[in-house]
Amino acid sequence: MNTKAFASHADTEEKKVTFEQLSEHAWAYTAEGDPNTGIVIGDDAVLVADTQATPAMAADVIRRIREVTDKPIKYVVLTHYHAVRVLGASAYQPQQILASQDTYDLIVERGEADKASEIGRFPRLFRNVETVPAGMTWPTITFSGKLTLWLGKLEVQLLQLGRGHTKGDTVVWLPGEKTLLSGDLVEFDATPYAGDAYFSDWPQTLQNIAALKPSALVPGRGPALKGEAQVSKGLDVTRAFVSDLYASVKAGAATGKDLKTVYRETYAALKPKYGHWVIFDHCMPFDVTRAYDEATQYRDPRIWTAERDRQMWETLES
Repeated sequence: MNTKAFASHADTEEKKVTFEQLSEHAWAYTAEGDPNTGIVIGDDAVLVADTQATPAMAADVIRRIREVTDKPIKYVVLTHYHAVRVLGASAYQPQQILASQDTYDLIVERGEADKASEIGRFPRLFRNVETVPAGMTWPTITFSGKLTLWLGKLEVQLLQLGRGHTKGDTVVWLPGEKTLLSGDLVEFDATPYAGDAYFSDWPQTLQNIAALKPSALVPGRGPALKGEAQVSKGLDVTRAFVSDLYASVKAGAATGKDLKTVYRETYAALKPKYGHWVIFDHCMPFDVTRAYDEATQYRDPRIWTAERDRQMWETLES
């Protein structure tokens, strides 16, 4: 087996951005499988969910928002703590940065390590990384379970529907428009990254999203999903990937196989069905390592550091 280029170092191709309206107040900024941003334009203010990885990259989101509204960008929502989602926040100069308390706690515990880890993994996604301020992106308001914002008469709910991609996952829900911004709980034509996941919980969390009956959804990666059929498909394929991967890893771990053997077997089992998805080769070593941990001895995800990333990659891909 030839050693693959580390993480996404071989991914250098620029992606085409789409900025489109999904419902009366919701917009999607998507880029062919790169991290998405969701935008809510209320009566008196704008809310941005997931910021892009650097202020320089966030500037393109702001430019597109300004093509459709001059209302102030008051709120930034962090759907979870990953650097690629939060380090662009300063560009928006928001009045408030909102996140779940669980996300805040993860930033305290592992934010610095995650920042170094992610910048090392995916150079193209941290374009103009020198524009990122020192330190962390800190929420100014946290909540547990549910927080309701009113952008004038527009109701915006921030909901924790369960653990999945991380323990702090938050979705943005417009109940009046049945539109949802899911963060990385849902992906479409893109491989779920599960290095910090709760495999046992994730499928039920997706069921909880389905119970809201969204008619439009901005996934963490991939095209915006329009109509209940597309939304349902997005939920189904994410659930299938998470479930298939965990079932394979659990079966291997139960028979006493080591991580490298389980990785090779799981990779071979999943590649025919999912191998064409964006970042499949990047995610699989991290996903299988976390699934193996959860199936054996680590209920909670261990912290990824730049050094641990490289050691894991060398072990599994050499």
